[in-house]
Amino acid sequence: MTKLLESLTAYPSFGEMLALSSGLVWAVAVILFRISGRKVHPIGLNLFKTVLALVVMAPTMLVLREPLFPAVPASTTVLLLISGALGVALSDTLFFHSLNRLGASLVAIVDCFYSPFVIGLSFVLLGDRMTGWQLAGAALVVSAVLTITRERRAEKMDAKNLVLGILYGILAMFFVALGIVMVKPVLGTVSVVWATLVRLAGGAAALILLVPFLRDRRAILGPLAVRGNWKALVPASFFGSYLSLILWMGGMKYAKVSVAAVLNQLNTIFIVIIAAIFLKERLTGWKIAAVVLAFLGAYLASMPF
Repeated sequence: MTKLLESLTAYPSFGEMLALSSGLVWAVAVILFRISGRKVHPIGLNLFKTVLALVVMAPTMLVLREPLFPAVPASTTVLLLISGALGVALSDTLFFHSLNRLGASLVAIVDCFYSPFVIGLSFVLLGDRMTGWQLAGAALVVSAVLTITRERRAEKMDAKNLVLGILYGILAMFFVALGIVMVKPVLGTVSVVWATLVRLAGGAAALILLVPFLRDRRAILGPLAVRGNWKALVPASFFGSYLSLILWMGGMKYAKVSVAAVLNQLNTIFIVIIAAIFLKERLTGWKIAAVVLAFLGAYLASMPF
């Protein structure tokens, strides 16, 4: 298995393939999370999918013959744990709140803030250069989000849910971008699978520590014990918190951050199409225009012109 992985990493476009696959897998997971979110609270949903992914990750390490405790500096481990707390515990909880309020196709458009945030944070934290084209791309993403406000009547959505959904979505993308940019300098020094395991552990630990302080924790955790909810929740967790996360971090490691980010962003198109087919979400002219603006903006924001 290790030799197979090494041969794949030698393939010129290996990182790009991982990033593209991550976007497709995540799109499928979002649709399943949308179904699960109708019955499960965002915090409970996030806790379930994170713990499940963590449990599945352990045997994955054994199959790949990856050491659970490699000789890695303590500072790297701590950084990955913090990245998980921000990019898994906080970001995904905010994302599920946004998904419940906006629906799959609209939240996919808001998610395009991910690329501008990655570029902006790379500029601030890593010293990467920002171009005029990237700033224009960020402006297009903002215009796309403004465009979806025209969908409020078509989606029969009140103004409060629309604003809160957009706000939660933007914050989710900020924290997921922060979580990955802050560990980009160390990803080249550690195994992608091990780094994913540590980030999941950081996210799970943050959520577990939070639960005792929640007043309505019984209502939050109760639906997780209902087996009927597992039909969508288990596959959503596997695709969204395990497989897509490995593919995503692999893309970040083996491809340029800017290229990986725009390939990840193809999930916007994937989600809108799948949501229209399986969730029967309306595909209106304004929504199509927003998707075009968002994807073009993400592309410009991600490419180093």
